[in-house]
Amino acid sequence: MLEKYKGFAFKFEMNEPGVLELIFDGPNLNAVDERVHSDIPYVWNVIDSDPDVRVVIVRGAGKAFSAGGSFDLIDKQMADYATLTKVLRESRDLYYNMINCSKPIISAIHGPAVGAGLVVALMADISIAAKDAKIVDGHTRLGIAAGDHAASVWPILCGMAKAKYLLLTCERISGEEAERIGLVSLAVDEEKLLETARATASRLANGAQEAIAWTKLSLNLWFKQTAPIFEASLALEFLGVGGPDIREGLASHKEKRKPNFVR
Repeated sequence: MLEKYKGFAFKFEMNEPGVLELIFDGPNLNAVDERVHSDIPYVWNVIDSDPDVRVVIVRGAGKAFSAGGSFDLIDKQMADYATLTKVLRESRDLYYNMINCSKPIISAIHGPAVGAGLVVALMADISIAAKDAKIVDGHTRLGIAAGDHAASVWPILCGMAKAKYLLLTCERISGEEAERIGLVSLAVDEEKLLETARATASRLANGAQEAIAWTKLSLNLWFKQTAPIFEASLALEFLGVGGPDIREGLASHKEKRKPNFVR
């Protein structure tokens, strides 16, 4: 079933029975282009129904976990309403499909983790970051609301005060700092990242599968309770795609300068 997702920006490895490794492997530091954005919400449904998979590790090839959404996809959303609504639907499905996947998901985060890639990194059931990983939610810097997961998930993970500070300012933090405030589960030296993720996955793969799945289901009810917050923030994010600030935010990213948001 996973064959349909191979050959684009995903790779799959099974280095231990029951442990699937989903690897972001694409250009521009594993940026999420239109094809990846179309596939990443629905690969979880396939994984969930695969009897050979008990645990998933998500990681990035090369120097990054994922550098986030591609500028081309943002441009296309701004120009085409059908693309805008498609990406909105995919963003919504990614959130709920990760929550509803019964298999434990472990993220191994190194280098930059931004945008849609960051959604996957932080919505994993166990998030393990390299101490020098670079984590940032850059929505307000781009000129749109933080809506793809952050408004509903970050306050649960690291508390409202830290969530507001980081999401409003778009301050980048290290994996070490992310662990300190509770945004990720663990932070380790980068050379131990994959080893730690695989050891954790092995422990889960050899555990009581129903007990683990039902514990995940119970804990994820916290996220389901915040569904109205998620739905509102997602709608507000995509409302901003039609506004003036995103044009300036995107131009400033492309031109490598500070944005000049004028009201």
